[in-house]
Parts: sequence; C-alpha cells; structure tokens
Amino acid sequence: MSQFATVSPDVQALLFRNLLDKDVRVTFDAPDQSSDGGALLLAAIDRKLGLCERLAAAFHDPRQPGKVDHSLLEIFRQRILGLAAGYEDGNDAGRLSREPLLGFLCGKDDEECLASSSTLCRAENSVQRDDLLRMGQEMTDTVLLHQRRQRRGRRVPRITIDLDPADDPTHGDQQLTFFNAHYDTYCYLPLLAFVTFHDEHGSEEAEQFLVAAVLRPGNVPATAGARGLLRRLIRKLRAAFPEAILRVRLDGGFAAPETFAFLEAQRVEYLVNMPSNAVLERMAEPFLRIARERVARSKDAAQVYTRLWYQAQTWPHPRSVICKAEVVVGADGEVRDNPRFVVSNLSEHPRRVYRKRYCRRGEVENRIK
Repeated sequence: MSQFATVSPDVQALLFRNLLDKDVRVTFDAPDQSSDGGALLLAAIDRKLGLCERLAAAFHDPRQPGKVDHSLLEIFRQRILGLAAGYEDGNDAGRLSREPLLGFLCGKDDEECLASSSTLCRAENSVQRDDLLRMGQEMTDTVLLHQRRQRRGRRVPRITIDLDPADDPTHGDQQLTFFNAHYDTYCYLPLLAFVTFHDEHGSEEAEQFLVAAVLRPGNVPATAGARGLLRRLIRKLRAAFPEAILRVRLDGGFAAPETFAFLEAQRVEYLVNMPSNAVLERMAEPFLRIARERVARSKDAAQVYTRLWYQAQTWPHPRSVICKAEVVVGADGEVRDNPRFVVSNLSEHPRRVYRKRYCRRGEVENRIK
C-alpha cells in the first residue's frame, strides 16, 4: 500500500520560501529502495584501499570451484559492509538476499541473490589460524601502505604504538566467551593496536589509526598475544618508515617482566603504566607530603612529578619510574592520595613525560569506547 505524506502549506512556505505554488507530496512506494545509502561511501573507500580484495586473497578457499555461486570477494564485501550498516548477525542475510544497494556493491546483477546465511556461516567456520594471521597482516599492510602514500616526501620522525584490550560483551552460549571480573560481564577481549604518525614538528595532536585487531577469549590476561603482535608491527613499521623512532605506550595490564625485557630488546621508547605497590608508595611518600602541603594552602588538588629508580624482585636491573604524586580533594572536601607510576626509558622532565607523552593514551581509550 502506498505510504505518503503531504506537506502542509505552512511547512511548504517555510521550506521552499514560496518557490512552489502547488502541494508537495512525498511517496515511499518506489521499487528497489534502500535505507543504507552510507554504504556507498564505505564501498568507495574500500575500493580505493583494496582492503576486501586483499583480505579475500589471503583466505584459503576450500570450496570446489565448479560449485561456487558466490566468490570470496563477494562474501567478504557482503559481510563487512553489512556489519558496517548495522546487520551484525549472519542470519540477517536471509532478509537482505535481495537488498538492492548491498547487491550492487557486491557486484550482483538485479536478478541475482546475495549469499545466504548458511553460505556465510560455512565460510566463517572454514577459517583456519593461518588464514587469520594472513588477513591480519593484510589489514596492517593496507593501513601502512596508505599512510606511506599520504606522507610521500614528508619525513615521519616518530611513530607511537598503543595496545589496548577492549571488552566485547556476548550474549548466549558463544564459543570462547567467558566471564571477565574486571568488566563484570561475559565477553571476548580483543586486542587492538593503534599507531600515531607524528609530523616533523613532533606534534602530539597527530591522528591515530587502527592497524591490527586480535580476537581473544574473555578471560585471558592483557599480555596474551601482545608480544607477537608488537614484534610483527615493529618489523613492518621499521621496513616502511626506517627513519622513524618507535614509541610504545601500554596500560597497567601489560606491566609484566617479559614485556619490559621485550621492549628493551626491541630498542624502542616505551611508557608502561605500573600498578601501585607498597614499595612504590613508600618511595613516593616524600613527594606526596609536598603535595599535601600545597593542598592545605590552596584547597585544590596538587601534583608533584619526579623520577624514581625502582627494581622489582623479578627485574634484572632497576628501571626509571615516572611518579605523579597527586593529592586530590573530593566533592565532600575529603583529601585523598592518588599516586600514579609509569615505567619509561624517556629522559625528558618527569612532568612532560607523564602529561605530554603518556596521558595521550586517553585519546585511544575514548576512541575504543
């Protein structure tokens, strides 16, 4: 049944400023309409980057060629563009089989159907570990190749790598989903890698790009898979941008002895948040005392930045720890110590290391959320 809306004279006068002297009628019963027009832009970006083609080429297709109705490239485009358009479940393929815009973007003729949910399910379940590794590398290579082209002729003095786990809540009995006490939910815990390309002036306002993602069970520690991902990413960045100094920023979940040993062996700059402990708090006490005195005078929060030399029992040698000895004042006037610690091999002033170098991580965390 035709659905229509007639624009009232008052609204007509407001919208068209008396350019029209007849009623305007809007109908929604034309055939082959789609509400997913934004997918056109995504498809144009994909064709420029060649991402879906590279992912499909990295995937081993176990099907018999003579029995194939939908190419891997069509399947990848249908699934990726469908996810981007908000169709998260593979079962959505049933009602999208003749979606005109998605079919057009996947290279289908008007009379051809898109892949069914069963076809998508078989394709996804045929993925092997090697396929995932190759596709992950293709994703990284695509981003780095694009950035090299964008920066042709321009020097990149420094590249910052940020790793972050992100909770992906799950519902129902899904494979490898577990309860995570930190996030208080059943979830997956994918590991995301971002890179920031700093310009010739060393600006900290540069844009960040997602370059890698590793799906992990919901109960793994933050460090699971981190060193392997960093090793591959550092190797690729050094090959693509040999003149750049590499810097790695990590939160407290990565502060393990093997992480520090790995970063030092890779000869990169690093900043790693260090969870507080009794020894660090004792070392920070003289500086917290100074901050308390400032709070007593100003009735406002105060910070003192300093550098400590600390060696945990599992560390082979002392390391530089940037300490932010902070005392905060709550809404009720309660004064509370809030020390923070960052292990870093940067030699700049502690305040600059903490505020200008490490705290930029907050931009990554906000982007994930």
